[in-house]
Amino acid sequence: MSYELSHLRELEAESIHIMREVAAEFENPALMFSGGKDSIVMLRLAEKAFHPAKIPFPMLHIDTGHNFPEVINFRDRRSEELGIKLIVASVQDAVDSGIATDETGPRASRNRQQIPTLLDAIETHKFDALFGGARRDEEKARAKERVYSFRDDFGQWDPKAQRPELWSLYNGRIKMGEHIRVFPISNWTELDIWQYIAHDDVAIPEIYFSHQRTVFERDGMLLAKSEWVDLMDGEEYFEETVRYRTVGDMTITGAVESDADTVEKIIAEVAATRKTERGATRADDRSSEAAMEDRKKEGYF
Repeated sequence: MSYELSHLRELEAESIHIMREVAAEFENPALMFSGGKDSIVMLRLAEKAFHPAKIPFPMLHIDTGHNFPEVINFRDRRSEELGIKLIVASVQDAVDSGIATDETGPRASRNRQQIPTLLDAIETHKFDALFGGARRDEEKARAKERVYSFRDDFGQWDPKAQRPELWSLYNGRIKMGEHIRVFPISNWTELDIWQYIAHDDVAIPEIYFSHQRTVFERDGMLLAKSEWVDLMDGEEYFEETVRYRTVGDMTITGAVESDADTVEKIIAEVAATRKTERGATRADDRSSEAAMEDRKKEGYF
């Protein structure tokens, strides 16, 4: 067995162990699913962890309403193929009910509005553990996360109040109203994800491969044309050959120029880059040095 494959199998075994621990220890877990590559790999890991039985917890998607259609179609198809319950918590419903308030202006997005939407879904469905697809190499705030990330009864995260994790021993004790965010792929890198996708032939949305798309440039990023974003002075649409390294709200997720139209080409591209995927393509992480950490303290993913 090659080093690369043995390395991936070690990561896989660790993640499967974590998922089985959560299923055994918690009453009502759920897997947060965005339709992105990391949550897709998590879904595959869950499939393996509990085979031949069905995955024993639902998928939870926080839907901004500003999604890439390719991703939503993929989400629906996979949940149907696996026979897993899909719970969609809508930001629009949260806005309509007064739980969240839409931003206005040319740079408005629904990124922060996902926080009250998620916390309301946790309370409504009484989730006590949520699997998330965060990796430690993504962003410095996510590097502070434990595998079991404790959240208080307000759904908030305090990086100074997390529990030690020695020898892969995880403390999942919580009081009523508290919950744990669980990150089974914490120790994976972006390159690991793509190598796993290649070795296991994991299906992913076409948006990850090079394609022609109508875009415009803003703040050094290529944003897709959509009904939710208006051009500002000096901006104009043009056609470009791009792909996406990460997926999210169309209003804040940038594409990268690329001719990588196969997984093998993407692996070579990722191996050569020196920019993190979020730092290069997510406007929500550029607003301040501590943007992600501030959102996570409020209850973000």
